[in-house]
Order: sequence, then C-alpha cells, then structure tokens
Amino acid sequence: MPEPQTDVLCPSALPTANLLQRGVASQSLVDQNSAEYLDAIEEEWNKKVDLEVETLLDGMVDFVGLASIGDKDKFRIAQESFQAQTRAESMAQIAHRRDTELKTVQEEKEDARAQVATLPDELIRRPDANAA
Repeated sequence: MPEPQTDVLCPSALPTANLLQRGVASQSLVDQNSAEYLDAIEEEWNKKVDLEVETLLDGMVDFVGLASIGDKDKFRIAQESFQAQTRAESMAQIAHRRDTELKTVQEEKEDARAQVATLPDELIRRPDANAA
C-alpha cells in the first residue's frame, strides 16, 4: 500500500498567492519617478470624479423624468416623489464627500508645505549637533 503524500515539509504558494513578492510592488514604486506618480494619482482622482459626475448627471436626468406628472395616479406620483428624494439625498452625499475630501487634501498640502519649510533648518542644524 503506497504511503500518503503530504506537502508539510515542502510548503508552496498557490499561483494566486503573493508570498515572497512583497519587494516587487515596493520596487516599482521606487522606480517610478515623481511625474509618473503624480500622473497616476491624477488619473485615479479623475476616474473618481468622472464616476460621481456621471452619477449626478443620471440623477438630474431622473429628476427631469420624474418631474412630469401628466396622467399619473396619486400612488405613482408619491412613488416617484420618494425616488426623487432618494436621488437628491444621494447627490447631496456625493457633493458633501467631495467637499470633505477637498478639505482633507488642502490640509495635507498645508502640512506638507510646513514640513518642507522646516526641512532646510533641520538639515542645517543637524551637522551642528553632530559637531558638539
């Protein structure tokens, strides 16, 4: 009778696993220059904004469609009113989220500027501290 085989002594990763590949992702970030990095960030933000603008546009189109009453019964009017209210809340949340993200980015920019402004002073003081 053949002995059962096991991989206990020979562990291996599945093809989808990313064991021992941690350095690959970080190395690609190191190889990327700042212009490429900023272009990638800009493209990511543009995609987010495009998606949310499309959502806002769809909401406005729905508002126009729901605005016509015509020969609808009261139930249909109430149902469409609820849909319009839900769309309006969703659109307001998107706008609020954008405002919040913009404020966060502005705060981070100001923090980065402050850090960069103090960096030359720290570099100048550092050799003095080593000399003493």
